[in-house]
Amino acid sequence: MRAFFASLALVLLAGPALAQSRLPAAGFADLNERLSPAVVNIATSQRVEGVDDLPRFPPGSPLERFNSDEQAQITSLGSGFIISADGIVVTNNHVIESADAIEVILQNGRRYEAIVVGRDPATDIAVLRMQVREPMPFVEMGDSDTARVGDIVLAIGNPFGLGGSLSVGVVSARNRNIDAGRYDDFIQTDAAINRGNSGGPLFNTDGEVIGVNTAILSPTGTSVGIGFATPTSIVRPVVDQILRYGEIRRGWLGVRLANLNAAAAERAGYRGESGAVVTRVTPGGPAATAGLRPGDIVLKFGERDVTDSRSLTRMVGEAQVGSEVVLEIVREGRRMNVNVAIERLEEGEPGRRVAEGEDTPERRNDGGPRGGRIFGIALSELDASLREEFQIEPDVQGLVVLAVDVGGANEGVLRAGDVIEQMAFQDTDNMIAARAIAGEAAVGEHNVVVRINREGQRTFRRLRARSS
Repeated sequence: MRAFFASLALVLLAGPALAQSRLPAAGFADLNERLSPAVVNIATSQRVEGVDDLPRFPPGSPLERFNSDEQAQITSLGSGFIISADGIVVTNNHVIESADAIEVILQNGRRYEAIVVGRDPATDIAVLRMQVREPMPFVEMGDSDTARVGDIVLAIGNPFGLGGSLSVGVVSARNRNIDAGRYDDFIQTDAAINRGNSGGPLFNTDGEVIGVNTAILSPTGTSVGIGFATPTSIVRPVVDQILRYGEIRRGWLGVRLANLNAAAAERAGYRGESGAVVTRVTPGGPAATAGLRPGDIVLKFGERDVTDSRSLTRMVGEAQVGSEVVLEIVREGRRMNVNVAIERLEEGEPGRRVAEGEDTPERRNDGGPRGGRIFGIALSELDASLREEFQIEPDVQGLVVLAVDVGGANEGVLRAGDVIEQMAFQDTDNMIAARAIAGEAAVGEHNVVVRINREGQRTFRRLRARSS
């Protein structure tokens, strides 16, 4: 009997022992040594004319080179990773946006100047090219679609400017929408991500990049275990297009979409649960030419199943411009196929849509709409490109929300694509009017009531008159 219980104990212990054996016995030191040389720190500087009394970096500090007697300079730090031996670097667009000079710093301290190959504000991805003459260490991008909730992941980056730091966690959730934009599809992780980690890689245990660390959800501004990474399923096509064209060429269908609900399904005579509802067709656009109508439910885009409006938006954006795609739709209880020719989405001049400061509204060099930040919310006056990007009806007037600071005072109040039609019960269709109202509220940090248009529905929200 004693022998039996001894045997039983061995069997019961075998399961956990086998599970633990899948993890490195000595942690992730070997993996870190292999990957960290290709993870870089990114230092940027922005020259500012006519600004006095900005702090200067002390002599002998690593940032002393950014001091200038003629022009004040603003500096920032972020992360990135090298994806090829010739020094191609992937990072977040917000890390290098508006930079006049970019320097890439390797883990061994070597520094290289870098130029911007291209960037995509819609997905917050940018591609840099280092000025190098020797081969660089690099990492491979893996398939983020294979990542499952519970998988172990590693984040390597430059938190708070400290340089090569590694944190370990798991995939907490997939397909997260944090209202950062129309292409939201984040990997959520509890691996520690802090300021300065932006643009750094999220690795799986095979050493493949499965995401670009982009944002955190935190009431304190530091990691509380809720971080978000843009998956490589989104990053890879963006990087490939930037390297090929120097810009993004997204597909355009010319429709406004909504998620499927019971009323729309009943009107179309459809009993399924997946699909995207066409709510508006742009006159003269590809969908109108193909014969799509409001009320149609799109079930498939080519060979790919459409689960909701976000998935279809991504599929259209990733489609090759000029290609013809077969859509499977439901109309009045009948399934049918519609051939549609994908055209190019005209997104306008990128990079000026999110202004950097809280002061003077900035107008784009090409005469485009003014943009700026109020209370931690990036806003822009509307133009045709922004109407198309956020599917805003022509009769809607106001300021469109481009982004809301994660961890800011108004996080969760507004989201990208909302249109602020009124502030303090006054019509607000330009940044100058918005600044005047915000300035009065900011004096006593009074709340501001705003009327917003969200996907055609009007509602009221209350903004806190501070940024954080």
